[in-house]
Amino acid sequence: MGRIGLLANPASGKDVRRLVARASVFDNQEKRAIIRRVLVGAVAGGCSEFVFHDDAHGITRQALEEYGSDITIQPVDSTQMGTALDTISAARAMKDEGCDVVITLGGDGTNRAFCLGWLDAPLLPISTGTNNVFPNLYEATIAGAAAGLIASGIPCADAFRQQKCIDVEIEDEREDLALIDALLSSERFVGARALLKPQHFRSALLTRAEPAAVGITSIGGLLHPVDAASSEGLWLEFGDGGETVNAPIAPGLYQPISVRAHQALELEQTVRCEGPGTLAFDGERERTLKPGQEARLTLSRRGPRVVDVENVLRTAAEIGTFKR
Repeated sequence: MGRIGLLANPASGKDVRRLVARASVFDNQEKRAIIRRVLVGAVAGGCSEFVFHDDAHGITRQALEEYGSDITIQPVDSTQMGTALDTISAARAMKDEGCDVVITLGGDGTNRAFCLGWLDAPLLPISTGTNNVFPNLYEATIAGAAAGLIASGIPCADAFRQQKCIDVEIEDEREDLALIDALLSSERFVGARALLKPQHFRSALLTRAEPAAVGITSIGGLLHPVDAASSEGLWLEFGDGGETVNAPIAPGLYQPISVRAHQALELEQTVRCEGPGTLAFDGERERTLKPGQEARLTLSRRGPRVVDVENVLRTAAEIGTFKR
């Protein structure tokens, strides 16, 4: 019998974009309710063993304890610092525990942090963040059922789809990672992290250019759509002399963006950018580049393996898993 990892980010869905835009709030009570529904589905799918990150707000622990004694639960050894380091350390611990699949509650940033700890993790990401290009809006009951089926060994050849990512090499510093987009801004400080001032955008590499999404990916998507399955990404250079696109860079916030040039890039291609400025990954400023400091961004398909919920449930139906 396999096991499922559970991680809920208490900080997701609560940042400054609730003040300057119109993003929804995902409070901890709703996240607990989502975990409860995940458990119902996972048990129906055949799994009763769970490991979890015991966050400072006790979201997952309380949901697990409310379920009762029909399941086995175990917290992983992870930090309790109230930062992304907690998610990174939890990911490493869940990898060591041999989780068959991990369900995350958060947005693009939460899943990026998880992949910093376990790059090719078997993930089922549920959206509870601000930018939600990487995670999906699955009903938690069905997401849990798919995870339970995987943990119980369903013979589904196409249960996972490996995702693209951006490998980031920064001159004389540690490496980094983005799942959806890596953007260079002329802003000198990380500050409130959110990308809300298009006049500072300089360049960006996208693994996906989604016209039906919100965030930096939408800018490319409205010029040259690229989906998750495609073997290419998109490079953008911002500035006058090209096209202007009215893009939703945050929930409830459209802004005109000047794009000087855009170009499709194949897997394993590398582009370079240079400071001064800040590098933002998946919609949030994370790293500062000093004047003349170079960053190398490489598009690859070495990212996490994401559950194809529909394929898993279709396989379960075909073999009669849920028939009495």
